[in-house]
Amino acid sequence: MQIGYKLFAEGYSPQEMVRQAERAEAAGFDFVEISDHYHPWLESHGHSGFAWSILAAIAARTRRIGLATGVTCPFIRYHPALVAQAAATTALLADGRFVLGLGAGEQLNEHVVGRPWPSVAERHAMLRESLQIIRLLWQGGYRSFEGEHLRLVDARVFDLPEDPPLIAVAAGGEAAASLAAEQGDALFATEPDHALTRAYRHAGGSGPRYAEVPLSWAPDEETALKSAHRMFRFGVTGWKVQAELPNVANFEAATAHVREEDMASAFGYGPDPERHAAAVKQFADAGFDRLALVNAGPDPDGFFDFFAKELSGRLDAAAPAG
Repeated sequence: MQIGYKLFAEGYSPQEMVRQAERAEAAGFDFVEISDHYHPWLESHGHSGFAWSILAAIAARTRRIGLATGVTCPFIRYHPALVAQAAATTALLADGRFVLGLGAGEQLNEHVVGRPWPSVAERHAMLRESLQIIRLLWQGGYRSFEGEHLRLVDARVFDLPEDPPLIAVAAGGEAAASLAAEQGDALFATEPDHALTRAYRHAGGSGPRYAEVPLSWAPDEETALKSAHRMFRFGVTGWKVQAELPNVANFEAATAHVREEDMASAFGYGPDPERHAAAVKQFADAGFDRLALVNAGPDPDGFFDFFAKELSGRLDAAAPAG
């Protein structure tokens, strides 16, 4: 079991993301994970720095902690050839500490280049072809690819690590979990759904299983829930909404009726470490063994101290149920 920290790039500046990664390493986290978005979810978030620049800075400022994207959509806004190059470079800068998380994306971030938003089935087909292109380029040499949706013409990534990064594929359903087993090295999810880890293993997946655990630390419960509502109320809309809405304004409208008390069922919140540990255990019991803690609380430094002094030891005994 590894415990990571989610860098919420939509809520903080790029400089602050680098500082938080350094604090996460000092607090004892095993890895940090950062979203790769063009827009924030809500207007009030106010930030959305370029993930690959932030990762490069983190690689230079840390020594031990792992790095991961959580997750990158490797088509539409990007071409998979660029993602293959970016990931290879990041792996080199991080001395092999990097994991490439890939997923089928959200319209919020991909529509900005002016291309139509595909159906779910087409996005999964594009993700499959993207994985094939990335793997092909990581073999070295000049490569070409002709797919139903994507093409590659005489491309070569010159700077390659000796061992390519692991690829974690995001899944919100069993079909995508099977794709993670077939084309990836690891699974990535955001819900404590045992059906996902079961489908992943049934399809032959034997790698790590990543998940994000929603927490909100504060010295009192009211402050914790208020902060969770301010920062993460978009999360209660569910993935079918999150993937399809095109603009920040749409998420503001979609979450207008979400209440602070609605956050309580989704988050480990407040000052009690046992409540936070119970939220983490849900994901471990569902078979996930790489758990990125998402802190929606108002005080990142307070959360790092809370993790190091009170929470970390309680998580040592947690283990995936299988």
